[in-house]
Amino acid sequence: MGRVSNKVAFVSGAASGIGKAAACLLAREGAAVVIGDVDEKDGQEVIAEIEGRGGKALFVTLDVQKEEDWQVAIETTLRHFGRLDIAVNNAGIVYDGTVESTSLEDWQRVQSINLDGVFLGTKYAIAAICRHGDGGSIINLSSIGGLVGIATRAAYNASKGGIRLLTKSCALHCAQAGYKIRVNSLHPGYIWTQMVEDLTRDDDPARQKVIDQHPLGHLGSVDDAAYGILYLASDESKFMTGSELVIDGGYTAQ
Repeated sequence: MGRVSNKVAFVSGAASGIGKAAACLLAREGAAVVIGDVDEKDGQEVIAEIEGRGGKALFVTLDVQKEEDWQVAIETTLRHFGRLDIAVNNAGIVYDGTVESTSLEDWQRVQSINLDGVFLGTKYAIAAICRHGDGGSIINLSSIGGLVGIATRAAYNASKGGIRLLTKSCALHCAQAGYKIRVNSLHPGYIWTQMVEDLTRDDDPARQKVIDQHPLGHLGSVDDAAYGILYLASDESKFMTGSELVIDGGYTAQ
């Protein structure tokens, strides 16, 4: 307990899935947590869960595509908790489509949520963390799709690969500026979330095919990813920046 005590964390897309697991774990380890999401109903349930365990939490409405939402969300965080130490840019979507079948509209939608959202989240988190001068950690959720190609995920691959290199650029900038802010990317394999369930719903062979791509023989849980986020958020990873933390059951080792 207490791996991020007395820190303030902001988690986008935290009303469900990996974001929810990360927010709850950070809270259990001592952080005050801000839940940023478009889903207020589920977001408030996460708040209730955290507060029910004695933690501190706040919900803010956030559409990660909108710069004005980020501005309000971060200012609300600073006004409520006085500082920001940890930012987890988790919100994202998946889209199935090859380069030929993907429309420009769908391409732009995926980039807007997945990549623009991380750009804005990182930009405003840096400014907020710099206000107190003690440094901090930014964790950007990429994917195995940011490391290897998937034929039917052209837009998703592009967005997650973009997150990987954006993270490195931001890490170098923060280090060279002397901000004491570390920026790393997390690359999960297939994690059993609603997103993955929807991809294989009512199709047992498809689900087994996904499982078989992971040498460990099973999919990951949201807590597998959340513990990686906790490590990158904590001072235990103080010598890591501009790096990828891959949690994929061996998927990319093949």
